[in-house]
Amino acid sequence: MYQLAEEHEELRSAVRDLAANEIAPYAADVDENERYPTEAAEALTKTGFNAVHIPEAYGGQGADALACDIVIEEVARVCASSSLIPAVNKLGTMNLVLGASEELKKQVLGDVAAGATASYALSEREAGSDPAAMRTKAVRDGERWVLNGTKCWITNAGESTWYTVMAVTDPDAANPANGISAFAVRYDDPGFSIGPKERKLGIKGSPTREIYFEDCAVPAERMIGEPGQGLKLAFRTLDHTRHSIGAQALGIAQGALDAAVSYVTERRQFGKAIADFQGVQFMLADMAMKVEAARHMVYSAAAKVERGDADKSFASSAAKTFASDTAMSVTTDAVQLFGGAGYTRDFPVERMMRDAKITQIYEGTNQIQRMVMARHLLK
Repeated sequence: MYQLAEEHEELRSAVRDLAANEIAPYAADVDENERYPTEAAEALTKTGFNAVHIPEAYGGQGADALACDIVIEEVARVCASSSLIPAVNKLGTMNLVLGASEELKKQVLGDVAAGATASYALSEREAGSDPAAMRTKAVRDGERWVLNGTKCWITNAGESTWYTVMAVTDPDAANPANGISAFAVRYDDPGFSIGPKERKLGIKGSPTREIYFEDCAVPAERMIGEPGQGLKLAFRTLDHTRHSIGAQALGIAQGALDAAVSYVTERRQFGKAIADFQGVQFMLADMAMKVEAARHMVYSAAAKVERGDADKSFASSAAKTFASDTAMSVTTDAVQLFGGAGYTRDFPVERMMRDAKITQIYEGTNQIQRMVMARHLLK
C-alpha cells in the first residue's frame, strides 16, 4: 500500500504541534524586524529537530531523508526563515557525513547535534552556477591550510559555528573541478570574518552574508576527505539537499493554501462567502492539485536519494524545481484570493509570497536544475 510509514506520520504530528505553538507566533515579528528566529532555534534544538539527519553515533537522531524533509516542510508551513535551521544544518554538514574522517565527524557533527549551527560556503560573486570557477584558495603550510578569498550568499552566516568551505588547493589541475577541496572552518579561526547582512526580499529572519578569509589558518585534519574531492562531495551533497529545498517550498505552498482556504470561507461578498463562487473554487482546486503533486515528487526524491537510485540526481532536481515553481504560483494565487488584504503585512500570504521566490534560486537556479535533468536524460 502506498502510504507513509507510521513513524513518519507521528513525526509530522510532533513537528506540526511544535511549529504551531513555538514558531508560528513569532513568524511575523521575525520577518518584520529581520531578526534571527531564536525561539525556533531553541524549540528545534530542545526537541532534536534542528539536525535530525545526523547519525546517532554523533548525537543525532539518524533520521532518513524523508523524515528530514517532513521536518523542514512542517516548519516552513509557518515560517520559512525558521525552516532554514534544519535545512542549512543538513547542507552545512552533509559533506562531513559523506566524506570526513571519524575524528572530524565527532567534532563537528556532535557539536551541531548539540545545538551549534552549520553553514555551507560554495558560491562566490563570479562563481555561482559555475563553482569550478571559484577563486578562494587554500595553501598547505606545515600542519595547517591557509585560506584566502571571499564567499557570498552564505545562509545563516554570523549565527553558525561551523562552515563547510570549498577552496582551490591545486590551481594547476588539468580539470579545475579536480583542484578543489573542502574544509571545516570554525567561526573563531584566525583570519575568518563576516560581512554585513544582505538586504533581501524574503526569508528575512535568516541572515545572508559574505564571509572572508584573510590568511585564515585551519588545522590540516579539518580537510573534509582527500585533496581534490571538494566538488565531488559538493555535488553528492546537493543530491541530498536539493529535494530538501523542495520540502521547504512545499511547506510554504501548503501554508499559503491553508491560509487561503480559511480566508475565503470567512470573507463575504454579495451576501455569501467568496468560497461559494466557482472561480474561487477553481483557483483553490488548482493550488491544491499542484501542492499534492509537489509533495509526491519531494517524498519520492528523498526515497531515491536515500536508496542511492541511479536517477537520484534527476529526481532531486525535479522535486526542487517543481515544488519551488509550485510555491511561487500558489503563494501568488493566495495573495490574489485575499484581495487587497493579501497585499498587506497584516496577513501571512504576503510574507509567504516573498519567501517562496528564493526557492527558485538557491541551491542551483531552476534553469540549472533543468540542465541537470536534461543531462541525465541525454547521457
